[in-house]
Amino acid sequence: MRLTQYTDFSIRVLIYLGLHPDRRCTIQEIAEGYNISRNHLMKVVQQLASAGFVTSARGSGGGLTLPRAPDQINLAEVVAEMEPDFAMVECFRENNECVITPACRLPPMLARATRAYLDVLRQYSLADLLGKSDAAKMKLLLRSA
Repeated sequence: MRLTQYTDFSIRVLIYLGLHPDRRCTIQEIAEGYNISRNHLMKVVQQLASAGFVTSARGSGGGLTLPRAPDQINLAEVVAEMEPDFAMVECFRENNECVITPACRLPPMLARATRAYLDVLRQYSLADLLGKSDAAKMKLLLRSA
């Protein structure tokens, strides 16, 4: 299973906000911290906000914050919301044209693997990514923490 860059950026935004719980962070600051495109992050943040994973405030003093404690933000929920689909092979797609689909045994295996993948992620929250010693290291590694 491979996550899209979009989901990767989503998780990074949440980590950044989790590392800075005492203040609002800007998209520009996060983009510079990770050395990634501000334009990409704007789209990511918009979806994170509409899904309730971040709160955004406009204007002077505006920025992004987490609306819930990190231990209340489940990684499986984030991944399921941000990934466009889990269609790893042709037969999972809406316009499936694979001729062997009726006899193929791969789809149920991959569906089971996907469920197992999400089941593992359900056991973790953003707080698990922000372990105390790791959080300090991450802050040092970010360009503009």
